[in-house]
Amino acid sequence: MTEAQWIAIALTFKLSATVTFLLLIISTPLAYWLARTHNPLKPFINAIFALPLVLPPTVIGFYLLIAFGPNGFIGQITEQFGLGTWLFSFTGLVIASCIYSLPFVLQPIQNSIAALGNNPFELASVMHLSTLKTFIKIVVPQAKLGFLTAAILGFAHTVGEFGLVLIIGGNIPGQTQLVSLLIFEHIEALEYEQAHFLSLFMLIFSFIILFALYLFNQQKNMVWGGVK
Repeated sequence: MTEAQWIAIALTFKLSATVTFLLLIISTPLAYWLARTHNPLKPFINAIFALPLVLPPTVIGFYLLIAFGPNGFIGQITEQFGLGTWLFSFTGLVIASCIYSLPFVLQPIQNSIAALGNNPFELASVMHLSTLKTFIKIVVPQAKLGFLTAAILGFAHTVGEFGLVLIIGGNIPGQTQLVSLLIFEHIEALEYEQAHFLSLFMLIFSFIILFALYLFNQQKNMVWGGVK
């Protein structure tokens, strides 16, 4: 394996880990609110956050390209604070990836909390637990599979990004060149052996994390089935 490939793999995992960590922080309170609220705007809000599931990544990338650019509303703000623009930078990749991978983290957590029903929260009310204590002592232990699923899906989805990171990052070696972009570069250069090696690596990695998720889910269901 070449040095460029190792750098691309390390950068990909760094991006995925950063995005997953940030999305778990952002999605948790949002998922809790969406799972518990009866706000009539809930379907509208859910639809907004689910847009990355159906929108082509090039559409999201195009509008972020405009927003992050020197004339965009975000680009103008970052320029005023002396931060330059977020285009063709790791920071830009993190923000764009957070937007694109949000539903893959948000929805598993939201669904797991909603599946708890009202009983745990009624018990917490009887015990006079605050919202924070209710979340820590009741929600997290009972919905931990949702959090695990969210973390794995968020990480895996970020690893596999291509169109969005190409538009925002520009495929700069050592700075924004991820594994998916390097594979594409090898294919363009007819370097099929290098492309095959990286593709096989990512195929095995993706299978392992998804297999671990399904195995954990199956074991948990067996445990609960035994309890019942």
